[in-house]
Amino acid sequence: MKKTKIWFNRWFSTAYIYIDMIRDNLDGRKFEVYVTHSVKESIVLQNADHAEIEPLLIGKEYVDYCLDFCKRNEIDLFIPKYDMVSIAPHLKEFENIGTKVMVCSDMELMETVDDKAKFYESVRPYNIINIPDYFVVDNVKDFKVAYESLKEKGHRVCFKPVIGIGGEGFRVIDDRDDTFESIFEPINHRISLKKSINLLGSKKKFKPLMVMEFLQGNEYSIDCLAFDGKLYAAVPRKKMMGRLEYIDGNIELIKLARKFAEIYKLPYMFNLQFKMKDGVCKLLEINPRMSGGLYISALSGVNFPYLAVKLALGEKIEVPELKYDIMSTHLENSIVMKNVIYKDVRVIS
Repeated sequence: MKKTKIWFNRWFSTAYIYIDMIRDNLDGRKFEVYVTHSVKESIVLQNADHAEIEPLLIGKEYVDYCLDFCKRNEIDLFIPKYDMVSIAPHLKEFENIGTKVMVCSDMELMETVDDKAKFYESVRPYNIINIPDYFVVDNVKDFKVAYESLKEKGHRVCFKPVIGIGGEGFRVIDDRDDTFESIFEPINHRISLKKSINLLGSKKKFKPLMVMEFLQGNEYSIDCLAFDGKLYAAVPRKKMMGRLEYIDGNIELIKLARKFAEIYKLPYMFNLQFKMKDGVCKLLEINPRMSGGLYISALSGVNFPYLAVKLALGEKIEVPELKYDIMSTHLENSIVMKNVIYKDVRVIS
């Protein structure tokens, strides 16, 4: 049987596990895995049948690189993470060279979910989840106004980029000035108000920030497998102290995931994140891709990455009965790096 060629571009480290999950499928299907990354030390490259270092490109130039990569390697399925918004408008061009792409084809929707403020406002009319109090600012004057307005409502205040990945740029404003003792505090996202104003005030304008209420409750992350508005599986994960995560079978959370699937029709995999504050569910964000913690959700008995691959290839899937009420954690594992040149030393294994 001919191997199915799949390509992962610039994924985070846990994609190493997702590649193994795709290979270890119950159908006995064989895959030839291509991985590219701009960082030669990326651990994901170590789990590839074929690895390549990406050039540092963006926008249409990056799309052209992707099209060329798929054509010369005869890729059957492209699973992008990096620059999905640029890739989405060009799906027809990929189809013309025989490559399917695991990304939403609705360009307007992709731009909406990529922008946290636009996404919040798109959710608000459906009244399915509470939206945190927030302001969008691009200058220090508006930042100060937003901060004072949120404080008047009794909120602790945080900020983060309107468009960003993970925790990049996230800071919690601490009203205390920095002190000698703060040097010895654990690493965190704390920043003083004084420093925030000084740094942001050093620029006349900056990239838009969301200044918002800081949500201190338990964070939930729901990994969802869906297609054309149908939710095939949803696994809510409650993030607890340290590395503990609890796979929660709460039916209300699964209903929430189903509503998002029906409304937004994000295909294949998406991840919904929110927090519980004083018993109220408040939205954080949605990611139109496999999440970094998907390997934990797989403890439910569902091989999410492989089933998503089948959906992207236009094939029917069967989802086993999900297992919930599972407490999990994880630990590090060492991996020998192959054929990496680092500090003038070539390591070959």
